[in-house]
Amino acid sequence: MERIKALEQITSQLDEELVICNIGFPSRELYQVKDSPKHFYMMGSMGMASSIGLGTAMAQERKVIVFDGDGSLLMNLGSLVTIFNQSPPNLVLVILDNECYGSTGNQCTYSATTDLKKVAEGVGFKNTILYKESEDKIDFSPVLELEGPVFVHLKVQAGNANVPVIPLEPEEIKERFMREVQGIK
Repeated sequence: MERIKALEQITSQLDEELVICNIGFPSRELYQVKDSPKHFYMMGSMGMASSIGLGTAMAQERKVIVFDGDGSLLMNLGSLVTIFNQSPPNLVLVILDNECYGSTGNQCTYSATTDLKKVAEGVGFKNTILYKESEDKIDFSPVLELEGPVFVHLKVQAGNANVPVIPLEPEEIKERFMREVQGIK
């Protein structure tokens, strides 16, 4: 499955959840399929979506979905240990694993030889789920019912959708997301 199709299927099943999305093309693809003030699009800081998601989950009660990449997770594996030890019950970490750094030129990562689901289980995650690339339908409702932290390993095809740059300034993204988290309309 293409990453943009996975994002489309999962976000169609979300309602009040807050979403933090990894830098570059994943954020651009998410913006294209479903923009929302509930979405925080990373414009930089590769490897930090999981940490921002953790902080967001700890600061409020709504469910937080983090879309991160295999390359970003591998760049900041320490975030898994921190997430597990803080154990926010409202956090779902979704790793969109295309086995490459898709936003920087498709250089290979080590996720082809490293089972990220087993890494999360080794850290201590109790709820881990794998969606294989060959699956053409994602039922995300069971994930949303689990108590977090939840680790979702979602294998997707390498490649980026042909989508435009997000037409919002980073300050706009941050401010509208902060208003959403605070319940300010």
